[in-house]
Amino acid sequence: MDVTVSPGDPVRRRLCVRPGTVVTLVLRTRADDKRWTGVLSSAPALVMVSGWHPAADGGARAGLRCAGTRGGRAVVTASAKAPDVAGAPRVAFTLDVDVVPYPREG
Repeated sequence: MDVTVSPGDPVRRRLCVRPGTVVTLVLRTRADDKRWTGVLSSAPALVMVSGWHPAADGGARAGLRCAGTRGGRAVVTASAKAPDVAGAPRVAFTLDVDVVPYPREG
């Protein structure tokens, strides 16, 4: 499953997935002078960020692997900053990920 973030898109989205889902977060080149600098998960045991790949054009791609059996919620944030400005990157996009287990019979 791909989630693509393009210039002009909302800065916060919600995603509901089943355990074991792998999501590719595609961060398109920004319209301002900022570049994507990284992706973090508030609950790495539930949604783990893997494979951060920045592109030469300022875009980036990251894999999000959801836990195989448990459910819960994680907040995934993507930061950006201008390459020639000092200071820490700021959160530019937030993805609220709800991992919902399959219902059990019985």
